[in-house]
Parts: sequence; structure tokens; C-alpha cells
Amino acid sequence: MEARRKAYLQVALTILIWSGFIMVSRLAGRSVLSFWDVTALRFGTATCLLLPAIWSWRHTLWQWRMLALALTGGLGYSLLVYAAFARAPATHAAVLLPGMMPFLTTLVAFLLLAERPDRHRRISLVLAALGLACMIYSLWRAGTPLAAGDLLYLSASLSWSIYTVLLRRWQIPPWQATTGVACLSAAIYLPIYVLFLPHHLHVAAWSAILLQAGYQGCLVVIVAMILYTRAVSILGAVRVGMCMALVPGLAALLAVPLLGERPSGGQLLALALIIISALQPWTWMGSRSRIASADTEAA
Repeated sequence: MEARRKAYLQVALTILIWSGFIMVSRLAGRSVLSFWDVTALRFGTATCLLLPAIWSWRHTLWQWRMLALALTGGLGYSLLVYAAFARAPATHAAVLLPGMMPFLTTLVAFLLLAERPDRHRRISLVLAALGLACMIYSLWRAGTPLAAGDLLYLSASLSWSIYTVLLRRWQIPPWQATTGVACLSAAIYLPIYVLFLPHHLHVAAWSAILLQAGYQGCLVVIVAMILYTRAVSILGAVRVGMCMALVPGLAALLAVPLLGERPSGGQLLALALIIISALQPWTWMGSRSRIASADTEAA
């Protein structure tokens, strides 16, 4: 029970960091920094901070499982999501990024692990799907159907869902997974970035560079990744994916004062449905009734 409490605390801290991640990434999308630059700052900073750990895990980093994790939860997710932030508002990310993770994680878990969702999770998934439908309908009513940025958000969410399920299946220790994903992503991406991709770091303000390097490279890649990995190992991929659906509400609230992006009525309804699907009140009400019934029988 104590381990589960700690796991839920780790999930809560991850939710806070990811909510801030949406804000900070959207700020980068509005600046002179390209998503190529932000990806380089993300993995370059993380690799520098993880150098001692990289030496400790040097014999296990270049395995095909670690490469799969790096390509899904590392490079794949990062490039897709940063490209999306340059093309679509943070309020869209709040619904399409963490908001769709419960649905996609459950789908991937079913396809890869043959893990079937129980009745409570099926209710949550229906609500999450309704939330996405509300989002699409509100965009259609406004004359702005799903654009390239929104499709990139969905692709990033799918990439992270695959990473989550693989992480659960292979049971790789948190520090090893974090170090491996950061190191391999940097080893693959940074040479390509330096030699072939456009750079804007030289014209960006130092404040913007330090913000992205510190938040993306330290808080997101290292702190949130370790917390998330530990929580998945205890609670499971699908349950943690459900909890991540709380990020949209917090991110949408932060987007109003920080970015001046106000969600429409349809987007607010979509957020409400997704938050309810994550909270799953019918699940804990059922759990309380079972506990009360067990206490009655014991008496």
C-alpha cells in the first residue's frame, strides 16, 4: 500500500511537470527557436547531466530494446510534439496529447500484451473518445478542422503510448531507462543536427535557451521520466496513462494567463469529459463499496 501511495505521488508530480511542459514548449514554438533546436537542447542537456549514470549503464545502452524505447519515448515523441507546438495552440495539445494517451495506451496494451480493459476503464475510454469528438466538432464549427499540428499531437501521443507499454513489458529499471533513452537519442540526433539541420541558437535570447535547456533537459527528460517509469512499474501502463489525462485541465488553465489562449466552449466540454474519464469516480466508489462490504462480512 505504501508503494502505491508513493507511485500516485510520483504520478502527481509528473502531471505538474507535463502541464508546465506544454506551456514551455508552446513558448518555444512562438520564439525563434525551431523544434530542431529544442530537441537538441533537450537531449544535449540531459546527456551532460547524466554522464556519470551513462558510464554505469554503458554495457546495456546499445541493446535493441533500449533503442526501441529511445525511438518511441525519446526522439519520436520529441520531434513530433515540438513540431506540433509550432503549428497548433496549447489548448489543442491539452486535449490531443495527454488527453488521448489513456485511449491509445489501452489500445497498444491490447495489441501488444493482449491486455483487455475492465468495465470501469471501458467507461473511461468512451468518455475520452467523446471528449475527442467534442474537440473535433468545435474545430469544425469554427471553420478550422484538424490541421497538421493536431495530427502531429496525436502521433506524438501514440509514440509515447507505445513507449509506455514497452516499458511496462520489459520492466527496465527507471534510471537505466532514463539514461538509455537520453543517451541514445542524443547519439542519434545531435550529429545529424550539427551537420545537416538548420540552427537558430545563435540568434535566440539566452533566457529562452536556458529555460528550454533547464525545463526540457532536466525536469522533463530526467525528473519526470524517472517518476513516470517508477509509477508505471508499480501501477501499470494503462492506469498511469489514465492518470495522465488530468494534464489537459491543468494545462488549459495555465494557458489562459501565460499564453493568452482561451479554450472555446467545445474545447472546455472536451476537457471536462477527459478529466472525468481520468478521475473515474465510478471506480473509487465501487472500491469503497467493496471495502465496506468486506468490513461488514468481517464483523
